Amino acid sequence: MSTAVNDTILRVENLYKLYGANKQAAKKLLSKGVGKEEIAKQTGVTVAVNNVSFSVKRGEIYVLIGLSGSGKSTVVRCLNMLNRPTSGKIFLEGSEIEKFDKQELLDMRREKISMVFQSFGLMSHRNVLSNVAYGLEVRGVKKAEREQKAMEMIAMVGLDGWEHNSIQSLSGGMRQRVGLARALANDPDVLLMDEPFSALDPLVRRDMQFELLTIQKKLNKTIIFITHDINEAFKLGNTVSIMKDGEIIQTATPEEMTTNPADDYVKDFIDSADKAQIFFVKHIMQTPDCLIHSRDGVLSALKQMQRHSLSSAYVVDDNMGFVGILPLEQALRVKEKELSFADAIVRDIPSASPETQIADVLPLAAEARFPIPVVDEFGRFCGIVSKAAVIGSLT
Repeated sequence: MSTAVNDTILRVENLYKLYGANKQAAKKLLSKGVGKEEIAKQTGVTVAVNNVSFSVKRGEIYVLIGLSGSGKSTVVRCLNMLNRPTSGKIFLEGSEIEKFDKQELLDMRREKISMVFQSFGLMSHRNVLSNVAYGLEVRGVKKAEREQKAMEMIAMVGLDGWEHNSIQSLSGGMRQRVGLARALANDPDVLLMDEPFSALDPLVRRDMQFELLTIQKKLNKTIIFITHDINEAFKLGNTVSIMKDGEIIQTATPEEMTTNPADDYVKDFIDSADKAQIFFVKHIMQTPDCLIHSRDGVLSALKQMQRHSLSSAYVVDDNMGFVGILPLEQALRVKEKELSFADAIVRDIPSASPETQIADVLPLAAEARFPIPVVDEFGRFCGIVSKAAVIGSLT
């Protein structure tokens, strides 16, 4: 993603959310390391969020994950002041949102931060188009303009042709697409998503995860995503924070967290994760031993194959663009003048990008005759992925 290293759009500092009358006594006990259950016994105060700090870069997907009661949903509701923090600071583009007056807070919710709920939050008396356009309607956007924008978002989430249907006629997955389209129609800087896919069946959930990643590539929104599913967190998140008892235990990239968990709780939490969803081709690709330029010719290719005891060579052009694979049997036919060098190269080869998840390369690896070539978005050859490397990444 094209995100500046220090371009922080949202920052949370020492956030607390306590429920109950005796909050000061509860905070004193927290500072002494007393657990939330003991604090509830002594003071009657429920500790929902305990000294949480994090920052989110513009354009990233930041995921908060935790079990029920860990405080993740309370945190996300503090970010748009649906929950007022007990103490702590929240900055949106450098401005402290708790100091916003009523109108500034309303403008922030309408224009800067949108939210997608697990329960969809749609209006049953309105059709799809009217639901998606609702936020723009509230902002006073003219009907023709808001409906045009709504139609663009409806198309983006794959609901073309459904704009005049009633909400009741839609499946759960389609309703969630409407909720997502409505949030996007306001063109917010930050999108808050509180377990938006947890009510969907696994296949629909997977489709919605893919849809979200696809939309993110197009729009480059900042997304704060809440989930209890470790696979979902690692599939979607650029950065992931694991919460327990109102605290953040560790913040890291999925691969960093997997290879270096902060403690046994984090390790146990992620042990059930599907590693094929965590690691990417870039983590396991290798440089091929036998690499030739298309101008080198067959004798050079045969020498390299012999030197490295290999039965194929990867062919690139002068700009490192991937051309194809030259198998040994084809090279020998070129030497015997049965084939031209250009015709001997196998060009119709499935490839992967460095950012392809291991899960997506598994079917290719199962069928591939050769290690899979890795090619970047500009067509440049980056390396290869062998079946052994794919299998090894899963253990």
